[in-house]
Amino acid sequence: MARWVEQTPDDFVFAAKASRYLTHVRRLREIEQGIHRYYERIMPLVESDKLGPIVWQFPANFRRDGDALDRVAATLELVPPGRHCFEFRHKSWFDEKVYSLLREHGAALVIGDHPKWPFQAHELTADWTLVRLHHGRRGRRGNYSPSELDEWARRIAAWRRRAEVFVYFNNDWEGFAVENARSLKRRLRQSPAGRAPAAAAARRAFASSRSAGRSRAASGRA
Repeated sequence: MARWVEQTPDDFVFAAKASRYLTHVRRLREIEQGIHRYYERIMPLVESDKLGPIVWQFPANFRRDGDALDRVAATLELVPPGRHCFEFRHKSWFDEKVYSLLREHGAALVIGDHPKWPFQAHELTADWTLVRLHHGRRGRRGNYSPSELDEWARRIAAWRRRAEVFVYFNNDWEGFAVENARSLKRRLRQSPAGRAPAAAAARRAFASSRSAGRSRAASGRA
């Protein structure tokens, strides 16, 4: 982690995944100590200006049943301040109750794109969002077609009027992600939408919240 901070450009931002142990094994049950350990491991990023969103990604069989929503709510109370986003892959999570909970905590619903999960919503729940483009529908073998990239560029340009947007391609098994990202970036440069007006203020607030997060982590609350 320390080398990542040292070897990347000053304006580089990392999106870190929350521990799979917390999301897939514990499924958010009794994870206070696990959160503390996770933040100990990523402390070089936390103490830098390069930590962006933390992605809480869940398996497709993680349903919103029983006390699952309560576990998400408890996690949002436990984590240090910062940008946290939740990537759900079961349709039961795409509901106004979930969106309201995320809005209450300033957390983002991950906007995912994969043919397996067509129900994933394009819902903004904070003044920022994270988009994960996993698999094109019209290109071959997961590649995104030019028309799909045009559509995503239009969506993202519209969201940028209201929010800061982080976009990642994950269709990397044949190297499509790199060229898809370059192509999308070219399209967004041509977009009339600029940076979200609140983006700079959001970054300042986030820097302040990271400082508070370090204090909480040191105290064992994280």
